[in-house]
Amino acid sequence: MKPLRCSLSILTALLLLPCRPVSAAELPEPSAKAYVLMDAQTTQIICAANETEKRPMASTTKIMTTLLTLESGDLDTPFTVDSEAIHVEGSSMGLQEGDIVTKRALCTGMLLPSGNDAANAAAVAVGGNIPHFLEMMNARAAEIGMTRSCFASPSGLDAEGHGASAFDMALLAREALKNDEFAEICRQPAMTVSFGRPPFAHTLYNTNKLLTMDNSVIGVKTGYTDAAGRCLVSAAERNGIRLICVTLFDRNDWADHEALYNYAFNCTDKYEVPLPELPQMSVEGGKAQTVSGYIAKPLTVTAWNGKPPELTTSVTTPPFLLAPVEKGDQIGTVIYRSGGREIDRLPVYAAESVAANAPDGHENIIERIKTWVFSR
Repeated sequence: MKPLRCSLSILTALLLLPCRPVSAAELPEPSAKAYVLMDAQTTQIICAANETEKRPMASTTKIMTTLLTLESGDLDTPFTVDSEAIHVEGSSMGLQEGDIVTKRALCTGMLLPSGNDAANAAAVAVGGNIPHFLEMMNARAAEIGMTRSCFASPSGLDAEGHGASAFDMALLAREALKNDEFAEICRQPAMTVSFGRPPFAHTLYNTNKLLTMDNSVIGVKTGYTDAAGRCLVSAAERNGIRLICVTLFDRNDWADHEALYNYAFNCTDKYEVPLPELPQMSVEGGKAQTVSGYIAKPLTVTAWNGKPPELTTSVTTPPFLLAPVEKGDQIGTVIYRSGGREIDRLPVYAAESVAANAPDGHENIIERIKTWVFSR
């Protein structure tokens, strides 16, 4: 499909139901050197400090390593771990030379006990070697829009140039949670996986204490090095609203994340985005020359402290429809963006049916289509 209309502004000054007022004094003051609290649907920043400052982010790096491993596919085929890769300092899932493992087990080993051995083994399994895997990490970061990030380690151990901003890590968590397998693993307090020589069952435990402190928390990843300090990327859902919180170098991260979630979830409204104007669609070979469209259900987003995000829309449709057209057929798509990032798509349906002309008009229809195609 080609875009027919672009950048239709969504006005954000419409009346909203007021949320419970929150005074400035109630806004928590995290001890983190950098943090951000983000609405996962729209990437709207609710509150932040130094959120664009690049900093070391320790084992929260493994969010990217795990995402790439899951996206590589073939998750359950057993293989022998690379002996050199697993010889690494720090936290471990317990891999030894000659162990037989799967990519899925390595993902669990990265997200739960934060195994550096798992991260290196996954990097070699997916990228062939660690330098090539680092290139993959940085290419994927660029796709996500992580403009203040550089990956120089698959595990998050300190390396020259390795770092990301709190905002970039929130974008990464948002992207990773779209992967159902990632989301399922990172929310588990413990999981049993099989590896070894021969493989046998191991129970691995999650380092993310927030999962048991707050039942609305659904992940994501902890991290620590001397240079990075305590780092935490988490996500929580309440009443259909998902938030992502990132703190970098935060000695009080568990309490800070809880306080930030309690602050934000206490001040939300649902906001129904006004429907955009939809174009009449041209119909070739039909008893009517145009057909109108409709959207079945408006997009709903979250307004924070009474303020909805600023959105733009574009409507994409084919150059024309070929009769017959049935009422309810999808004839286009509305794309919603916030801050230049796509947040949702809604289908546009035909509001009425258009019957085809009699068969004797067939030749004329074909000629008209040819004329249109070759005149482009």
